Amino acid sequence: MADYTVLIVGDADRWWTSMSLAERKDGYAQYERFGEALAAGGHRVVGGAELTRSSQSRSIPAGGGPVTEGPYAETAEQVGGYYQIETDDLDGLLECCQIIAETGDGVEVRPNVDPADRPS
Repeated sequence: MADYTVLIVGDADRWWTSMSLAERKDGYAQYERFGEALAAGGHRVVGGAELTRSSQSRSIPAGGGPVTEGPYAETAEQVGGYYQIETDDLDGLLECCQIIAETGDGVEVRPNVDPADRPS
């Protein structure tokens, strides 16, 4: 089995600032559908979380320095959450991720580094 991280990318704050309660409920229903599709496809969720608003983040610049409030870079898109998925079927996982994309969020799927590939 291979391990993948599914990053949810977009305007994460829109879920809290510009979406009505009904729109948020519909969006969360899509994420429930995503979880059901993963299970049906034999993919295993081994971790993940929805992140809070980007305004609650704290950043430290590369090389060190003062801690600042908010995201390090001013961008329209931020990571709003992630899933850790264990699967042997990357194509099937990518097909399931289309469900998330239907919410208006982008998705990045990246393989995790196998600990055996790291130098000791």
